[in-house]
Amino acid sequence: MYKHARKAMVLGLVLLTGCGVLGTSPERRAANVAANEARAAAEPRRTTVWDLFSKNTDANVTVRVNKYIWNASLDVLDFLPIESVDPFTGVIVTGYGRPPGGGRAYRATIYVQDPALDARSLRVALQGQGGGAVAPETVSAIEDAILARARQMRIADSKL
Repeated sequence: MYKHARKAMVLGLVLLTGCGVLGTSPERRAANVAANEARAAAEPRRTTVWDLFSKNTDANVTVRVNKYIWNASLDVLDFLPIESVDPFTGVIVTGYGRPPGGGRAYRATIYVQDPALDARSLRVALQGQGGGAVAPETVSAIEDAILARARQMRIADSKL
């Protein structure tokens, strides 16, 4: 029995050595790491803005907003001056502006929170000039207008 155990152990060591587990020196491992790094450096880098929208990119640079809701927000609220936009977090901040035919000035912060074309993906925060509160019906009407425009844009894209 001892003889069979010894043969199995020798066979196992031979197999492990053949796989490189036991026979890899620190110099060889360093050479393998250097070769892998050289291969990674030789791969082409993504350099265009459109690469941000691809599915196989790093999550730290991927745009995670719905493009239709994003564009519809800019389209519907085009009477408001844009102060800042951040497509990575999905935030659009506007300055004060008066809607066409309206008397009161508003400012808006739009949050596009998800890549889905869904009402849960959009949040609009409105503020009246002077810090006045805005009726929830007004906010809801603006959200509905943005979502309706986003759906129109999506349908127009699918007809191409």
